[in-house]
Amino acid sequence: MKIKWYGHAAFKITTDKGIRIIIDPYEPGAFNGALSYGKIDEEADIVMVSHDHADHNYTKTIAGKYTFIDKAGEYEIQGVKIKAFSSFHDKSAGKERGNNLIFVIAADNLILVHAGDIGHALDADLLKKTGKTDILLLPVGGSFTIDAVEASKMTDALASRVTIPMHYKTKKCAFPIAPVDEFIKGKGNVRWLDKPEVEIREDELPAKPEVLVLQHAL
Repeated sequence: MKIKWYGHAAFKITTDKGIRIIIDPYEPGAFNGALSYGKIDEEADIVMVSHDHADHNYTKTIAGKYTFIDKAGEYEIQGVKIKAFSSFHDKSAGKERGNNLIFVIAADNLILVHAGDIGHALDADLLKKTGKTDILLLPVGGSFTIDAVEASKMTDALASRVTIPMHYKTKKCAFPIAPVDEFIKGKGNVRWLDKPEVEIREDELPAKPEVLVLQHAL
């Protein structure tokens, strides 16, 4: 499985069979230019949107005849099994920022979880639904999502083997959120890559939980 980070919460997952999944594509220049990552104009077979905000739901530039998922449910598309669970964008049951979807993708004998803009700790029901997690794509910047401390607790709760942080402050994201340094502070098993894409295979998962920091592609 290949994982490419465009920037913010946007990723492209490519399975061993070549199925392309784009998650949470952003609108370039959204929020009066506060989000300045480049345009996502690649093809996809599946596009998934965790919630209806401009930094997560911009599909106009994505090519291909893709299946679109923006509702909770269970799906199987071209051999890829996907579960989408309802959660909230805040700690007030959605009263501040609305709902959010957590995506659980099963492909290539791996379980990948994209937490969208999760704004609260997972309760027992969501932990049970999410289950075994090999790869966790998790917001860590705070303010609009869980913060670094809460993200660390969620990583532990899901026992993810590889955690890839997202939705944090960079030179191309001027949101009032924290940089990734807040999340990785004090963590021993952190690997920085100088590229936006990584390939992860079941037999290559780390023995100890690892944080993997990617460079944004756009």
